[in-house]
Amino acid sequence: MRDLVGCFANQAVRVAEATCATRDASSAVTELPIQNAITCFYRSLLSSRKELLTAVTWSRNQAGASLSVTVEDGSSASSKLLRKKKGSLSFASGGGSDIALHWDVSAATYASGPEPTKDFYVVVVADAELGLLLGDRWGEFVKKLDGGLPVAEFRMVGRTEQVRGPGAYSTRAQLGDGGEEHEIEIVCRGDERDAEGSELHVAIDKERLVSVERLQWNFRGSKTILVDGSTVDVMWDMHDWWFSGASPCALFVFRRRNSMGDRRVWPDEESALGISGFSLLIQAFKSL
Repeated sequence: MRDLVGCFANQAVRVAEATCATRDASSAVTELPIQNAITCFYRSLLSSRKELLTAVTWSRNQAGASLSVTVEDGSSASSKLLRKKKGSLSFASGGGSDIALHWDVSAATYASGPEPTKDFYVVVVADAELGLLLGDRWGEFVKKLDGGLPVAEFRMVGRTEQVRGPGAYSTRAQLGDGGEEHEIEIVCRGDERDAEGSELHVAIDKERLVSVERLQWNFRGSKTILVDGSTVDVMWDMHDWWFSGASPCALFVFRRRNSMGDRRVWPDEESALGISGFSLLIQAFKSL
């Protein structure tokens, strides 16, 4: 099983182990599933043509919520754990860029997971350019900057989510290239005691697009689907879910291709700054 922290060329920030509510094998909801660790990856292109990859990790455990930011420019990455709910931090990256982080989550509003939904901002300034603007309140902060700064091109290139629970999980993501978010549901039924009846289903907007039976034999695989006219590779690796007693988990990848020439690869098989299409990774830990 590929380690979540190793994905995207080891740029994911190490987060606390997820604890998630569960559903039973019949998909009847006993408790709503909760996202407990989310990492979003953003690529920024500065006016100097230098590229930055920024990983923003939101996590929650028994100690509370936390925010971490990793900035890579070239072959070197700098990670910062932002312990305060509001503040600024400046440092020189390993690639020689002058980086400033500004954030305010003191009044942030959350839904079920660790990622805020409104009333917050995270701003990354790189070499006197606004390299990343997140949240709905970044405009208030930018107005306070002296002289105004140019805004670099930036976009999300990947997202990872961690969850704990037996068999069912749902989330939302922009899989196609049309800007619309889609509901993604993953349901896994059966275990070692019911190997013949084991099955995996993946549905997009309630439409079942992937169905796999006898998971003890088909624990790894892939299928290509179309979402909003975009080619999306769905890949799963459930080896450890079935055969690892210490830390049973499964990995699911939804990767949008940018062109027909894109190869179907796992995200840790390509360099971080070379990511061509959006990828969503879900690492699901089984409750014992």
